[in-house]
Amino acid sequence: MRRGVVVLDRDGTINVERHYLADPAQVELLAGAAEGLRHLRDLGMELIVVTNQSGVGRGYFTGDTLTAIHARLVECLAAEGVELGGIYVCPHVPADGCRCRKPGPGLLEEAGRERGFEPREAFVIGDKASDIELGRRAGSTTLLVRTGYGAEVAGAGDVTADHVVADLREAARVIEGLIGADEAIGAGVPRSARNAT
Repeated sequence: MRRGVVVLDRDGTINVERHYLADPAQVELLAGAAEGLRHLRDLGMELIVVTNQSGVGRGYFTGDTLTAIHARLVECLAAEGVELGGIYVCPHVPADGCRCRKPGPGLLEEAGRERGFEPREAFVIGDKASDIELGRRAGSTTLLVRTGYGAEVAGAGDVTADHVVADLREAARVIEGLIGADEAIGAGVPRSARNAT
């Protein structure tokens, strides 16, 4: 059976929000993040990170520094028994008008092509409006975490996620319930199926 896919934001979702994280030494996993990611792994999910990193385009740090930050993130996750299927990055500033900057679909589509999944079948998790909008545009199941900027975004009430959860631990429990209800462990729940109920 084909594995399901969870597409995750990085800052404020997996690791502590640093406002333009520019130092690998400052990579710190959020409390409960590794536990939630292990739970998703145990459900047969592949974990993909999709992240806007305009700090590169703004000149705050280099592409080499970003590579080192991601190497550190992978190291921290590996120490907790978590492996990522890929990290997809948009380095552009908003004024560039690229397709890869969330909520644009470019990175999600690229990940789908490379990893062999349909974006609409993925679960998209993040703490910002752009994460949820990305998922909604793709027809994915969306989960807003209250970590990072998530509590502020949820409180503003102008973002409609399918589920609002405390953190990645709760996100994993919700996804377990959804795939169990769909009787298809390892597969996402298409929006059309949700709307039919």
